[in-house]
Amino acid sequence: MIAQRAGTTALRRVAGNPNAFFTANVARLGLAQPLSTTQSRPVATQKITAADEYAILAKQRLNRPVSPHLSIYDKQQTWFGGSIWMRFTGSAFSGTLYLFSAAYLAAPLLGWHLESASLAASFGALPLAVKGGLKFLAAWPFTFHLINGVRHLLFDMAIGFKRQTIIKTGWYIWGASFVGGLYLAFFY
Repeated sequence: MIAQRAGTTALRRVAGNPNAFFTANVARLGLAQPLSTTQSRPVATQKITAADEYAILAKQRLNRPVSPHLSIYDKQQTWFGGSIWMRFTGSAFSGTLYLFSAAYLAAPLLGWHLESASLAASFGALPLAVKGGLKFLAAWPFTFHLINGVRHLLFDMAIGFKRQTIIKTGWYIWGASFVGGLYLAFFY
């Protein structure tokens, strides 16, 4: 950090007076002056009462912008759009992982059988519709999170910010994730 500051200081001096750079010693030019180029001013404090503190704070609050509430936003973009469901599906995945991990660690102490063989045998004994439903409950959030993650990567590259594009891609993501979840649940 000090080397970076010294280099920045030297570059500023060269930019301000280029002839001095070529005629003066470079090492002396970079190290002869203090490294900091920031301004400093004395700080004065004073003791004030609690009522005065509150008055200053109330005055400052009047100048702050008011953050809008979620009720002013379009519900399709905030609640039914991809952003909030991206958080829901990610939270569901991480919560399920932590819950299963804790149960797997506690299973020997509690007498539960969470080994892979017993889980596969119990899942195989379920009816086909129940198996498909459980697989869809895992597959749909996965496909939604995957497809919407690509959309968010495009947002990070500043692609697709028009209002109509946001609405269209939102509907495409819902449809594609539903179809992808059904495919993974029943055909894979």
